Amino acid sequence: MRRLVADLRARAWRWMLPENGVERLHAATPDGWELVVVRSPTVSDGDGGAQPSAEALAAIREAEVYVGFGMSRALFTAAARLRWVHTAAAGVGGLLFPEMLASDVLITNSAGVHAAPMAEQVLGGLLVLLRQLDIAGMRQRERCWDREAFVGAGSAMREVRDCRVLVVGAGGIGSAIASRLRLLGARCTGVRRHPERGVPEGFERVVEPGQWQALLPEHDVLVLSAPATAETAALVGAAELDRLPPRAIVVNVARGSLLDEEALAARVADGRLRGAVLDVFAEEPLPATSPLWGLSSVVLTPHVSAVSPNGFWERELALVADNWSRYARGEALVNVVDKDLGY
Repeated sequence: MRRLVADLRARAWRWMLPENGVERLHAATPDGWELVVVRSPTVSDGDGGAQPSAEALAAIREAEVYVGFGMSRALFTAAARLRWVHTAAAGVGGLLFPEMLASDVLITNSAGVHAAPMAEQVLGGLLVLLRQLDIAGMRQRERCWDREAFVGAGSAMREVRDCRVLVVGAGGIGSAIASRLRLLGARCTGVRRHPERGVPEGFERVVEPGQWQALLPEHDVLVLSAPATAETAALVGAAELDRLPPRAIVVNVARGSLLDEEALAARVADGRLRGAVLDVFAEEPLPATSPLWGLSSVVLTPHVSAVSPNGFWERELALVADNWSRYARGEALVNVVDKDLGY
């Protein structure tokens, strides 16, 4: 019997494979295959690399396929028959250790599965800043009735339709963000590696990776939704932030490695930028010493933008079942990761 190991019993309740999910996997099991569901807890944070359970190590030895939240080097080393790894995360940085890169093991990820909740998170954060709800919250806590901040000359209130949005990373997540913003009237430009493949939904146009910096002065919102790779490390620093127009907003739902947080905090603090919507950070948990904590115009969440109580497992299990069926039939898989590119 060929074996698929599902190691998805996350310690975090929202990411834990539900029992009806186990039933769906059993129902999707192709002829000639066995499904081994690991019941020991695992870690769902990040891109993989957590210490595996003894149960997972035992199950992986005869596995041809592994489905989990990334994959540790220890598990990979123990998996003598492994041919395909699927991760329930979109990022794969933790999977690309030397042994994996040197192997012919296929990797698929969950790109697109998280797009809807992440796009809603971005939209919600932007509305907080565009409608100055951050200031309203401060005044409420102070029991202060202050209309001047909203109607005076210093007001930064805007409608979404007044925004020009530059989305670096026009994949599934970027397209979902642009689609929602476009419905509210925003004009969105996307950045993608291959513009010749067309303009994804939600965008007016797309440009190549080498062209977006010149467009910064034309855009009031900069959204980072690109994968973390060697090419995107330190993508946005002081120089890029200074090219944005006054009171621009920066959004990062990609990875913390893309953005210089210190430079961003300084420009938000002095009023050069209106604020930021941040869900990912260079160091997680974000250190208590970070200046970002003290900035009321930074909408800060602890890497939870992908959380969805029902939608995640509905989409994720549909993807796993479809790919498992394709794999069993010897067909091409969906969401195959290019190990060289890192996504």
